[in-house]
Amino acid sequence: MWGPRQPGQRWWQRAMRRRLPVLGWLPRYSLTCLRLDVTAGITVGLTVVPQALAYAEVAGLPVQYGLYSSFVGCFVYCLLGTAKDVTLGPTAIMSLLVSSYTFHDPTYAVLLAFLSGCIQLAMGLLHLGFLLDFVSCPVIKGFTSAASITISFNQVKNILGLQGIPRQFFLQVYETLRRIGETRAGDAILGLSCLAALAGLRAMKSRLHPTASMEPLATRASVLLVRSCATARNALVVLAAGLVAYSFQVSGSQPLMLTGSVPRGLPPFDPPPFSKAVPNGTVPFGRMVQDMGAGLAVVPLVGVLETVAIAKAFASQNDYRIDANQELLAMGTANLLGSFFSSYPITGSFGRTAVNAQTGVCTPMGGLITGTLVLLSLAYLTSLFCYIPKAALAAVIISAVIPMFDARIFRTLWRVKRLDLIPLCVTFLLCFWEVQYGIMAGVLVSGILLLYSVARPPIKVLEQGVLLVQPGSSLHFPAADHLQDIIRDRALAAASPPRSVILDCHHVSTIDYTAVVGLAELLQDLHKHGISLVFCSLQSSPAPISLPPGPGSSSPAGRRLGGIPTFSQLGGGRAYPVRQSSGVGLALCPKSWIHDPRGCTPRAYKCSQCLGEETPGQRSNLMDPSVPWG
Repeated sequence: MWGPRQPGQRWWQRAMRRRLPVLGWLPRYSLTCLRLDVTAGITVGLTVVPQALAYAEVAGLPVQYGLYSSFVGCFVYCLLGTAKDVTLGPTAIMSLLVSSYTFHDPTYAVLLAFLSGCIQLAMGLLHLGFLLDFVSCPVIKGFTSAASITISFNQVKNILGLQGIPRQFFLQVYETLRRIGETRAGDAILGLSCLAALAGLRAMKSRLHPTASMEPLATRASVLLVRSCATARNALVVLAAGLVAYSFQVSGSQPLMLTGSVPRGLPPFDPPPFSKAVPNGTVPFGRMVQDMGAGLAVVPLVGVLETVAIAKAFASQNDYRIDANQELLAMGTANLLGSFFSSYPITGSFGRTAVNAQTGVCTPMGGLITGTLVLLSLAYLTSLFCYIPKAALAAVIISAVIPMFDARIFRTLWRVKRLDLIPLCVTFLLCFWEVQYGIMAGVLVSGILLLYSVARPPIKVLEQGVLLVQPGSSLHFPAADHLQDIIRDRALAAASPPRSVILDCHHVSTIDYTAVVGLAELLQDLHKHGISLVFCSLQSSPAPISLPPGPGSSSPAGRRLGGIPTFSQLGGGRAYPVRQSSGVGLALCPKSWIHDPRGCTPRAYKCSQCLGEETPGQRSNLMDPSVPWG
């Protein structure tokens, strides 16, 4: 959130500001902010109207449901959102999920919006935003890349003017290629022309440079005109295609597939349907929930992931902070209230958020302008939407989702960490079969890799008269046996066992109970073989533990260990790491056994008590493994 915290506020005032972020920026609102917000709101509105019509097609719903889903989120986020740039509404990914779980039925789609809102609200109230951290970046990238291919190919049938193509991806590819000879020339020419125009306008915008105030007025005006046209390219292309279709309609011939009639007026304010009437009876609420299945988990999770990721990206870019739990509350409220206006599930839109930021929006008030523009379109322009060709809407969708495919992520992960390619590829491939299977499999594989790193932490072992063992991370119960096996194999299986084993815990921030029990058992086992186990650089002293009685134990109740021995308990000086030709070793002073991780110096391997007393010969003896110490 932006804005300084006001001193002297009472707890309820702080709670109100936290739950209603609008109270933080509204008292400081200015005419300058209003001018910028109005400009941004109108610009985003010109983008959202054609996209909403197109995304309803992706969701398999009548086109008016895209507009029904485009205004409530704008109003709610203006009050509850913590990111000034984010705009809520229908998106390509969310529309794809809705198509997968609602069977192209508006009744199921509206109920899914209501239930998703309830789940997101509950997550926000319970502060469960941290659960989003368990969905890794490779999983998200794999899902979005697969979704961009799926959504794009789903629109090829509208570009080619084909009908009756199944929506399952592999069947869709097969049927499209089999029936490509049935392509309608009018739709193909118009669709490809729209794609070319959108790509050209996008390229023009990316190559424009900011104009300086000293440049001629004509130059500045032309740059502004080109930038405005490029920003509103979706609206311009749809408008031009609609004029072409209308001219054909007037002439009496129509070679294009049109959107068809759209109900005029605002959606009614009704509670979401909790049952569905069918010719032979009624589908009850429980059966509808059962039919949607995994969608009740996948849809709200992906919606929150998309919104929070977008909010974090633009908050970092524009130097303000967001509250992930408050974003959950805003998302949940928007979906819940939107279901009363026949909305299907919505989320943050990256493309429209980018437009919002680029046009200089100051506050979430820009969403209020965008929502008002959508309402005006529903009230007065729906009679004109019937002339919009489906090929033009398909071009808008393909142009919007192609940038979602990130080909560079494969090469990046190959260079950075190849193991992360596994969840990326699993998610990417399985999402072509079923979206929920891809996401769940990716999260599962990421979790397994995470648990493996906990169960098998990196462990360095150095042998120089003593056995130095250095775990690279904290010790938890899955790693207890692994660490014990390494120490036993190196200490007991050696031809000349070391006198001592040193466990350097410099990188160990936590040790759980199971690991402590395992180390205590290892301590006893090594002691039986005449080898001492010593710990150094412990972040905190382990609590005393009780071990069960072993063979020969004099106490039937077991033996209580008063903690694990450390260097400081055995001595009182220092031992420093020293650099040798073979690497970094550890030289121990006979009077002092405590590890100090501060760098290497020529005289740093002796304690302060011995530095002035030793002879050069004595120093060299310390590096000789045959010299006994301790």
